[in-house]
Amino acid sequence: MDLTYLQKMPQVEFNQRRQRVFEQMQDNSALIVFTETEKRRNSDCDYLFRPDSYFWYLTGFSEPQSALLLIKQAGKCESIIFLRKKDPLMETWNGRRLGIDAAPQTLEMNEAFDIDEIQSVFAKKLVNLTACYYARGVQTWGDKIVFDSFDAIMASRQKVPTTLIDWQPMLSEMRLFKSENEIALIQQACQISALAHLRAMKQTRPNRYEMEIEGEIQHEFSRFGSRFASYNQIVAGGDNACILHYNENDQVLQDGDLLLIDSGAEFAMYAGDITRTIPVNGKFSQAQREVYEIVLEALKEASKLLVPNSSIKAANDKAVEIMTAGMVRLGILKGDVVTLIEEKAYKQFYMHGLGHWLGLDVHDVGEYGTDRDRPLEIGMVLTVEPGLYIPKDADVPEQYKGIGIRIEDDLLITEYGNKNLTCGVPKEIEEIEAIMAAHP
Repeated sequence: MDLTYLQKMPQVEFNQRRQRVFEQMQDNSALIVFTETEKRRNSDCDYLFRPDSYFWYLTGFSEPQSALLLIKQAGKCESIIFLRKKDPLMETWNGRRLGIDAAPQTLEMNEAFDIDEIQSVFAKKLVNLTACYYARGVQTWGDKIVFDSFDAIMASRQKVPTTLIDWQPMLSEMRLFKSENEIALIQQACQISALAHLRAMKQTRPNRYEMEIEGEIQHEFSRFGSRFASYNQIVAGGDNACILHYNENDQVLQDGDLLLIDSGAEFAMYAGDITRTIPVNGKFSQAQREVYEIVLEALKEASKLLVPNSSIKAANDKAVEIMTAGMVRLGILKGDVVTLIEEKAYKQFYMHGLGHWLGLDVHDVGEYGTDRDRPLEIGMVLTVEPGLYIPKDADVPEQYKGIGIRIEDDLLITEYGNKNLTCGVPKEIEEIEAIMAAHP
């Protein structure tokens, strides 16, 4: 598979995003965004660096200790990047740097400065502006720079911005609606994720460790151009699947258990997010099949409602109705379905929401509305992931104890309804069993 054409977002798109920000900024204002810093793992080892998603969204620049400053004054718009200077010794040890001289042309910026000069330059640029857009606490290392700069301006008796505006609502709303380039990258992340889940189905069998299946998934990510997972992978055998964010992944897979795999690839900074639940020995038991079919029906019917002008709430209500009725049918819950829903009795077995936005972050930014009732619009991407989790100590019929099932797809909202970006990996019982039977 040739991935070169999708490896990088065109730089012009980052420039266009900045222009859209300028259009929304007040005149005579500044906006500043900081990226992440390198994080210590242990001793003299750092975690592999990933830039802040907001910063990346506006720059396409992936080096640590960087900041973007936008100035809108008297109708003139200026983009300024702060970054580390070239350092041959440090680059020999830790990798190449873009450098100040190359940054303006490469990143389509007006100016570039050494990050060590940011406080003095920022303070100078702020003088006589009336507003500053800044999100306090997003990157705490930037908080000190921003507010020390304000203090320095006031100490010099010059005019400082009187209005501080959080840029998160503005940038989050922009990020919620995906461009054609973003959709292509998310689609690729989802396709790679699907291939990895297919490999996991083929490689799963009793007595293998959860971490071995995790390794098979990571192998497939790497084969198709994704170095990293978009989140800590969940590979949960048996009742480990009843721990929603289980990630120890160190237990032996037991014959007769289910295996829940929640894993997605990150491709060109964009996330895939798929969950499938499969039988370790390749064959669903009757009890497993009964619970699985309830969750699968909930996913299918909820997906039909994830269309323009509908909402996540409407889809979740449908999923809750289906799963509550199903649990009553199996004797897992007892009582009237309507009353059980009103009392939220289902929450002991389905305690999370139906889905979330997807993009640069696996739990991407954007408002959901007061009760996830925001009308869906074309260009949004979200997950749909109903699940039932029945712990071993639950007061339910014996055959259902210890069963944890979640099924998750990623959907793009389109003018025609939605497009399933993760249909490349099956979720029907017969298809899963056929794949596993063909790879004993």
